Amino acid sequence: MIQIPSGTAVHVSLSQTLRASTNEPGDKFQGSLSAPITINGTEVFPRGTSVTGVVAASKGKGRFKGAGDLGIELTSIANTRVSSTEYEKVSPGRGKRTAGFAGGGAALGAIIGGLAGGGKGALIGGLTGAGAGTAAGAYTGNRDVVLPAEMVVTFTLTAPVSVQGQ
Repeated sequence: MIQIPSGTAVHVSLSQTLRASTNEPGDKFQGSLSAPITINGTEVFPRGTSVTGVVAASKGKGRFKGAGDLGIELTSIANTRVSSTEYEKVSPGRGKRTAGFAGGGAALGAIIGGLAGGGKGALIGGLTGAGAGTAAGAYTGNRDVVLPAEMVVTFTLTAPVSVQGQ
């Protein structure tokens, strides 16, 4: 019996693309070891060994604020149950970006409104421009959190694993 200690790094190449916008917690994923797991000079699992994992957390990116989030965990190596740390990828929110669009739209609208209709036109133009800027911020640059197929992800075992000697 060979014992793989807790804290061992496990490098996995994903077999499919995972997305925060489409994958839910509990969804399974497949992959393979991108590097062998070797203990005291003995190769316990060779490169290419099949692995399975699960989506642990998934939150699609919000329109105005908040971050996208996708977390995955390794659950088995060659049908041997394992416990691992979670690999998490977070996409930062765009709160400042949306505010910039709204402020820029308001300023431009106020200038155009002021030229066209004086003080009252500037007020109406500013409000209209802010609304247009906010809409532009909401519908542009909305990036999903994606872990592409063939991406190499590193997990760390959180509990020792006993494996029958090869």
